[in-house]
Amino acid sequence: MTRAAANQQGTEQGLKKVLGKWDALAIGVGAMIGFGWVVLTGDWITTAGPIGASLAMLVGGGIMAVVGLTYAELVAAMPKAGGEHNYLLRAMGARWSFAGSWAIVGGYITIVAFEAVALPKSVQYIFPNLSQIKLWDIAGSEVYLTWALVGVLGAVVITWINIRGIKTAGVVQTFVVIFLFIIGAMLLTGSFAGGETRNMEPFFENGLAGFFGVMIVVPFMFVGFDVIPQSAEECDIPPRKIGKYVIISVLIATAWYVMVVLATSSGLGPAALAGSDLATADAMGALFNSEVMAKILIAGGIAGILTSWNSLLMGASRLMYAMAQSGMLPRWFAQLHPKYRTPHHALLFIGGLSILAPFFGTAMLGWLVDSGSPSIVMAYLLVGVAFLILRRREPQMPRPLRIGGKGNFGQVIGVLSVLFCAGLISLYLPGMPAAITWQPWALFGAWWLLGMFFLFRVPRGVQPGEHAEEELLHLISIRQQSKLGAVGPDDVAVTSRRGRRRQATNAKR
Repeated sequence: MTRAAANQQGTEQGLKKVLGKWDALAIGVGAMIGFGWVVLTGDWITTAGPIGASLAMLVGGGIMAVVGLTYAELVAAMPKAGGEHNYLLRAMGARWSFAGSWAIVGGYITIVAFEAVALPKSVQYIFPNLSQIKLWDIAGSEVYLTWALVGVLGAVVITWINIRGIKTAGVVQTFVVIFLFIIGAMLLTGSFAGGETRNMEPFFENGLAGFFGVMIVVPFMFVGFDVIPQSAEECDIPPRKIGKYVIISVLIATAWYVMVVLATSSGLGPAALAGSDLATADAMGALFNSEVMAKILIAGGIAGILTSWNSLLMGASRLMYAMAQSGMLPRWFAQLHPKYRTPHHALLFIGGLSILAPFFGTAMLGWLVDSGSPSIVMAYLLVGVAFLILRRREPQMPRPLRIGGKGNFGQVIGVLSVLFCAGLISLYLPGMPAAITWQPWALFGAWWLLGMFFLFRVPRGVQPGEHAEEELLHLISIRQQSKLGAVGPDDVAVTSRRGRRRQATNAKR
């Protein structure tokens, strides 16, 4: 069997390669630009001031760009479904792979649940009488049946779109992201035309405490660029370009958040911000002196909900699918839909959790933001470690996109990624200026308690023979190229030794 034939067979039996370059970019950007910019921007400005919040987003975007560089190299080298799962498995073994995968799945699920709560909150801005038939109170938040059912309906529709196929989800994503950018352009235009600099004073609030108070939400706001690696196996584009789109998506998101902070602060002064529930929408209305424009921005917020929800549901399901294929989760999660070839069991599981979220009310929004962020950063830190290990242990591994070339700059990027992520994790700990409260820690602990059940059932190493076919096909390909003079005998020898080492390691395990 030739390698091309094997790839074709894998495509027919597994996930379909149907995503183009614009689909991939829309997935990454749309995942990051969710609804948080509508509901949280006012808090950022009052916490750190408009310039302080903008600097926090710029620094946070820079940190995520460094992390993204490690992802860019790894996804180009291993364009397989599951992203982090594959990198950690190859570099650090099955249990570390489980830990990193479980961390990012937890982060994804918190955001999917966040969007299920954010949707009815935004719809109520347009339809004030949405809340009917009171159910209960949770942490001071009243929960109404009709309000919650809007979130349930959104969960059902987004899950159904993803089950229908990633191409359908990708097309929907692209069109919704375009609409979102149109709304952003309108907000920016309004800021230049009707914004006032004096509304932005004071430019800084609460010093370093304010700055770090905004920094703690950075992982939550930027999570999503890593959805591109999750769906890499379904991208019909060269692996090198997949890596580049990871970085481009982070830069676009950074520019977006800075623009939103500055435009919102130019439209609303401190007093107005303090009394606003959805500051960005109110700022849009003030900039154009029109309530209709405020509701149009909410429509953009709903578009952001759909793009983030769609992308992260996609990413979480692919990770669970990859984990189940490796024996880390029940095989049930690895089942593909017989017609659409999507991991429909994983999608149904995550969709089911998002259906429950609206019944916990709006108090859940802040808890979800804070509980998911530590897990996300933990996963990013482990990817940085895997990047460094593979650079040292497998210098000859094919890397279509090699960050920093063959010098030491790549290692510097890896070290910075690890250090930055460790610094972000420290911000959440008790005693720090931006420490999170006990409710998010309770959700975080519950997720990891469940993870412990699966962790101790994970096999210590990759199952024997799991990479045998891949190694054989790679060796055949190199030998065929050798006959044509494309590679030398040393390359064949290196590949053969690599295969023998893997077989010896698996045999010991």
